[in-house]
Amino acid sequence: MAYTFTEKKRIRKDFGKRPSVLSVPNLLATQVNSYQDFLQHSVAADDRSSKGLHAAFDSVFPIKSHTGMAELQYVSYRLGTPSFDVKECQLRGVTYAAPLRVKMRLVIYDKDAPAKSKVVKDIKEQEVYMGEIPLMTEKGNFVINGTERVIVSQLHRSPGVFFDSDRGKTHSSGKILFNARVIPYRGSWLDFEFDPKDAVFVRIDRRRKLPSSILLRALEYNNEEILEMFFEREKFTKNKKGDSYQLDFIPQRLRGQTVPFEIIDEKGEVVVEADRQVTGRHIRNMEKSGMSTLTVPATYLIGKVVAKDMMDTDTGELFVSANDEITEETLEIFEKMDVKTVETIYSNDLDSGPYMSDTLRLDETTTASEAKIEIYRMMRPGEPPTVESSANLFNNLFFTSERYDLSGVGRMKFNRRLGREEMEGEGILSKEDIVAVLKELIGIRNGHGIVDDIDHLGNRRVRSVGEMAENQFRVGLVRVERAVRERLSIAESEGLMPQQLINAKPVAAAIKEFFGSSQLSQFMDQNNPLSEVTHKRRVSALGPGGLTRERAGFEVRDVHPTHYGRVCPIETPEGPNIGLINSLAVYARTNEYGFIETPYRKVVEGKATLDIEYLSAIDEGE
Repeated sequence: MAYTFTEKKRIRKDFGKRPSVLSVPNLLATQVNSYQDFLQHSVAADDRSSKGLHAAFDSVFPIKSHTGMAELQYVSYRLGTPSFDVKECQLRGVTYAAPLRVKMRLVIYDKDAPAKSKVVKDIKEQEVYMGEIPLMTEKGNFVINGTERVIVSQLHRSPGVFFDSDRGKTHSSGKILFNARVIPYRGSWLDFEFDPKDAVFVRIDRRRKLPSSILLRALEYNNEEILEMFFEREKFTKNKKGDSYQLDFIPQRLRGQTVPFEIIDEKGEVVVEADRQVTGRHIRNMEKSGMSTLTVPATYLIGKVVAKDMMDTDTGELFVSANDEITEETLEIFEKMDVKTVETIYSNDLDSGPYMSDTLRLDETTTASEAKIEIYRMMRPGEPPTVESSANLFNNLFFTSERYDLSGVGRMKFNRRLGREEMEGEGILSKEDIVAVLKELIGIRNGHGIVDDIDHLGNRRVRSVGEMAENQFRVGLVRVERAVRERLSIAESEGLMPQQLINAKPVAAAIKEFFGSSQLSQFMDQNNPLSEVTHKRRVSALGPGGLTRERAGFEVRDVHPTHYGRVCPIETPEGPNIGLINSLAVYARTNEYGFIETPYRKVVEGKATLDIEYLSAIDEGE
């Protein structure tokens, strides 16, 4: 940059008390880098990483015809040179954009080949024009129809899993009801929630609620497996006399219980008298004396819940099912069938409630296909369900990558919240993921965990220009995909070229709509150079997929401790938008996942060194 005459004369004097350790970074870096990652303009076609335009194409292509005999593959893309430079565009009132040309490959397979093997009959490659992509100027803005515009970054809720409570506001009794929510980057939301009677329910896309065991049953778990996943066991073995049982016993489990019989240790001394509450002192005494079994009367089993299906070995007849409560009649059946051992689930009111067992009693389904039909009825009321269509719908909800994607950030947040080691994984949910969320939710209800703070900057991330443009581009491509699939069946017989299959208008329209009329595409504030820079560094919680002014409460707008060094606590508009539109702090930057990082100096033995580390709110919390 050539220095002007005035700059040469003006010596920059620093009136600060201490020297600056870190120079001010490029203030437009977030915007510029984000859009560079979207275009990957200067990267060779083979070296492009899976982000931006490249990722959008990869997620939609290859497109196969209905018969599977023709497919259209994406090879690479290139950006041409813009027709006019920035100044000329402003004078002519046109958009500063470059033409996007995509190399497509049409592969047609031989219909007459054997069924199993695919024999390629014909391959055609061609460059297809896919509309114009607006380019960012050096100053970090866009010229759209001759006017300078800025795309403001959006601060939205990060994908992942969140545990929350209603803080006692839902039910008149003031009981705190906990809930868990799995938020994907795109796809259906999955909610688990407790009701006032302590049963666990599931909602998909905020529809009506179903007992959560229906979802587990649709995942091919039966009652026995569900109880095994959520409860510890107690094993009772019948004594020779037949009037009492030996319990393999862990002293801690008796804490807080009142037992109607004396507890006697191996030396014959009474440790706890009958009808006394078992305290911590009693438990210490039992552990000291090394008790491992406890003799209990048969009536002690009444009210406990059987953990396994019990069958007659000779006839194969089921006489007690898993999750049945033991009554006097059940004890008589045990006598008649000469049952030697009984396994029950362990639950108490203190730190392991019988929530899942209670939920199973509300659930009337017995097989996986019944459960899927029930879910189908909830998702599509009024349509007659078939076994096939319900299985298809259920599979499409969380288990196919076309319909559901947690994204890299979502998977990282998900695994981190559930205490797993690996931070990467699939974008779709697995059976284990759903069970782990339920276990964590029940653990929180049992008092073994804490709920999340939604306004913590570790749970909110920045979506910049590049990412929003990519999402819009993908929306356009999905519209194109439907049309292409129809035309591919014609291509099988008539020998069309890729150019004739693709209509680029929907893609161009989606991009034009985003840059021209999106809520976050704003007319650049050009009062002075400083207001331009601040406009580009603004972070808004409004916009598509974000909050609305009317719905945003006080908590979202408030200054949070994690804003320190990341978001300015002062600069925000007065009026209805207060706290929803913020500005990045000078040294703040966004990391690969979109979380805001701030630099810290490392302190060694009480002295601040010159080592600088950037920490996001998540790292800082740890």
